[in-house]
Amino acid sequence: MSGVRFAIGIDPGLSGAIALIRDGEFAEVRDMPTMARGTGNKQQVNAAEIGKLLREWPPCPSFIEQVGAMPGQGVSSMFNFGKATGACLGALAALQFPVTHVTPVKWKRYFNLIGKDKDMARTVAQELMPTAPLARKMDCGRADALLIGLWGYRQLGG
Repeated sequence: MSGVRFAIGIDPGLSGAIALIRDGEFAEVRDMPTMARGTGNKQQVNAAEIGKLLREWPPCPSFIEQVGAMPGQGVSSMFNFGKATGACLGALAALQFPVTHVTPVKWKRYFNLIGKDKDMARTVAQELMPTAPLARKMDCGRADALLIGLWGYRQLGG
């Protein structure tokens, strides 16, 4: 690849995020777009907003965390997480962005995060991308998306 190179990292799920890496550096990160689901406070990922966001970015390789059911996770939670992942994959496919699935073990091992506290990813992302907006404890999804995108970018030879 020549010129400016981009990669997208996605941490799917309601508390996840979508990040854009440009030339191995932080370019942009957005919390996962959500919307109300039925009545009450229930939320779901907003697929239309994901598509709108991705249309603002250059078509580029995209890396999405490949996760499965977690022990103790309820059936409803697993189903909703699967729908969120599907919304991301559908938007990427509709825009013809190439997609690579990456397991948490693979990208976390690369950044020496295996067995570490979840917030450690935020610390590592802050060190590698100091201009990224990661000041809040709740920005772990942003940190994961950024690190997934950076992992992917580096796998491409960046």
